[in-house]
Amino acid sequence: MAVVEVCVKAATGAPDAVGDCPFCQRVLLTLEEKNVPYKLNLINLDNKPKWYLEAIPEGKVPAIKFEEKWIPDSDVIVGLIEQTYPTPPLSTPSEFASVGSKIFPSFVKFLKSKDPSDGSEQALLDELKTLDEHLKAHGPYIGGEKITAADLSLAPKLFHLKVALGHFKGWTIPESFSNVHKYVELLFSRESFQKTKPAKEEYVIAGWAPKVNA
Repeated sequence: MAVVEVCVKAATGAPDAVGDCPFCQRVLLTLEEKNVPYKLNLINLDNKPKWYLEAIPEGKVPAIKFEEKWIPDSDVIVGLIEQTYPTPPLSTPSEFASVGSKIFPSFVKFLKSKDPSDGSEQALLDELKTLDEHLKAHGPYIGGEKITAADLSLAPKLFHLKVALGHFKGWTIPESFSNVHKYVELLFSRESFQKTKPAKEEYVIAGWAPKVNA
């Protein structure tokens, strides 16, 4: 079987290093967890190569080459990987598929917030509390004993949350959410995560800086 080709964001200011896109990391995590060999193409989003814009006119990442055709959108890509490489299965039980899905938008809103009384911090705490309670009942992963697609989607977003809120707001996930802390430790220590995370935390900070300072 031909080696899968995948395009991900290069680091801001370091075009030879893996960048800070959580949706790209989600795709790489999926390939790693399924032991699918792949060729990595780093795309400099500030200077997209001509061949890439011809393949993906909207210029978005991630993208994957399936049967000589480039396909964007991490949701579509992860579904295709699951279909093409069914072992090990990574589908999340349908009743748990949306667990944690509101954490990332809540994090972004709080990160960009300039008004401490706008409720954005509380909204994020509420989402983290919901995740903590779910993990307490069903953990260690979202779907139970084994890692699934929902975890691979959430792991890069939790990494961004940890790095960006720590840097820009001096904020950390409350210790009282002990199940979330265990979960984060579990995810970040996986070999697949270590291999696919942004090369340096500063790339995550550089990626968010323009949005925070807007």
